Amino acid sequence: MVAEDESAEPAAQSVAVSALPAYWSVRTPPRWLPRALLYAVLAVAGLIAAFWVLGKMQGLLTVLLVSIFLAFAIEPAVNWLAARGVRRGAGTGAVFLVVLVMIVAFVWTLGALLVNQVTMLVTNAPDYVQDLVDWVNSTFHQDISGDDLTKYASEWSSTIEKYLVGLAGNVWGIGTVAIGALFQLLGVLLFTFYFAADGPRFRTWVCSLLPPKQQKHVLRAWDIAVEKTGGYIYSRALLALCSAVAHYVALRVLDVPSAFALALWVGVVSQFIPTVGTYMAGALPVLVALVHDPITALWILLFIIAYQQFENYVLQPRITATTL
Repeated sequence: MVAEDESAEPAAQSVAVSALPAYWSVRTPPRWLPRALLYAVLAVAGLIAAFWVLGKMQGLLTVLLVSIFLAFAIEPAVNWLAARGVRRGAGTGAVFLVVLVMIVAFVWTLGALLVNQVTMLVTNAPDYVQDLVDWVNSTFHQDISGDDLTKYASEWSSTIEKYLVGLAGNVWGIGTVAIGALFQLLGVLLFTFYFAADGPRFRTWVCSLLPPKQQKHVLRAWDIAVEKTGGYIYSRALLALCSAVAHYVALRVLDVPSAFALALWVGVVSQFIPTVGTYMAGALPVLVALVHDPITALWILLFIIAYQQFENYVLQPRITATTL
């Protein structure tokens, strides 16, 4: 009996071991696991290296993206000139010249407006101060004199002087930033000129890197992008022209000074600066009118609100439907 029990014990143990769950058994790792781990490590390292390279090339990529967008915007005009026998390089230069003249005229007009308003403000400052003192005294029952305002003004001037001195001390940093911005602007202009002047050749080169089945779709998407981007810019320009004309008429009727400059400001800023452009555009003519006559400023504000509703619900849908 003892011998039978001893012989039966190993058999019972083997049965017990075989009855264990499969995941408790010891197995060697599959052959593909080390290779998969190596590929995963290489993929993570590649992603880290790619993000590092993108971070280092962020400035260049920004310049390229802005240049491509601007080239899309002016390429319809270049194509229009090229279809009439003008060489693409000369046509691109002509479009650049027209845009440059428009920008210079806009800045010059606003600069003249700024100089006129600052000169008028400095000239009439004593009258404005006295009117303000009289209004505060009569409204809030105070007894403020011009000497008090002179004291406050001297304190403010000393604070501003200290700020300007500190700002002048950092002139090297400001100059470095300005030079960097100038080089970025020149880079944008250079790439924009190339993308617009050599647009067909550049598209052909890009498509040559793709499979033949994809080239047709890429060319079609590229043409649509050029057409719609140009249509968007031209619709904004047409809306800016309509807005400038309407506001010029209103400002002339209400006898607001610098009507042409203010109307140009409203037209350009309200159309080419998204979201806050409308408020920035309307604030300046209201402030200029407020200096001369508060009632006129109120009429200007009402006209701006009414025109904005007309533009949003009548003018803009019609123009964008045609250009886009």
